[in-house]
Amino acid sequence: MAGIIIMWKRQIIRYWRSKGRMLGSLGQPILFFLALGFGFGPIYAKAGGGDYLDFLAPGIIAMTILFTAIFSGIEVIWDRQFGFLKETLVSPVPRWQIMLGKTLGAATISVLQATLILILALIFGFRPISVLSIIPAYVFMFLIGFLFSAFGIAIACNLEDMRAFPFIINFIVMPIFFLSGALFPLDSLPKNVVAVTLFNPLTYGVEGLREILTGTGHISLTASLLVLVAVSAVMFAIGSYFFSKVEA
Repeated sequence: MAGIIIMWKRQIIRYWRSKGRMLGSLGQPILFFLALGFGFGPIYAKAGGGDYLDFLAPGIIAMTILFTAIFSGIEVIWDRQFGFLKETLVSPVPRWQIMLGKTLGAATISVLQATLILILALIFGFRPISVLSIIPAYVFMFLIGFLFSAFGIAIACNLEDMRAFPFIINFIVMPIFFLSGALFPLDSLPKNVVAVTLFNPLTYGVEGLREILTGTGHISLTASLLVLVAVSAVMFAIGSYFFSKVEA
C-alpha cells in the first residue's frame, strides 16, 4: 500500500512542478471551444440540435482526460533513460503496486486538468442540468483517466525511444477521439460507423458524461459505467503484465 501512495504522490508532485505543462494543456481544449463551440454553434442550432456548446463540453472534457492520461506513459521511458526507473524497480514493492500508483497518479492529474476545462466551459456558457450532476460526473472522469493512463503506460513499456512514443500515441489517440461521439451525435452517423464507435471505450466515457451533465446521452448510464469498469480492469491487467517485464 505504501508503494502505491509513494508512486501516486510522485506523479502529482511532478505535475505540480511543471507549470508549463499545466498551462500548455489548456490550449487545445480552448481552441475546440472557440472554433467549434462558437463556430458551429449556430449551424447546430438551426439543424434543431439545440445548444452545441452544451453538447460539446462533455466531449472536450473527455478529450482533455484522454490526452493527458495517455501521454503520461512517456514518463516510463523518461525514467528508464535517466535511471530513475531502476531505483524504483529495485525496491521491495511489488511491480503491480508501482503500476497502480503510476496509473492512479496519472488519472488524478488528468482529472485535475479536466476540472480546469470544466471551469472554462462554465465560463464560456456551458450549463449542466444541475450543479450537483458535476459530482457523479467525476466517477466517469476518473474511470476514463485510469483506463487511458494504464493504456499509455502499457505502450511505453514496450518502447525505448522517447521520440517514437508521441508518433505512436497520436496515431492511436486521434481515431479514438474522433470516433467517440465527442464532436457529433451518434444517432446522426451511418450504422457501420456507429458499430465502430461502440468498440471504442471512450465512447462510453463521453456518453456517460453527457448523460449525467446534460441528460442527452444515447447509451444508458449503467451500460457506460459497466463497460468502463470492465475495460479499465482489463487494461490495468495488461499494463501490469508489460510493466512486470520492463528492464531498467
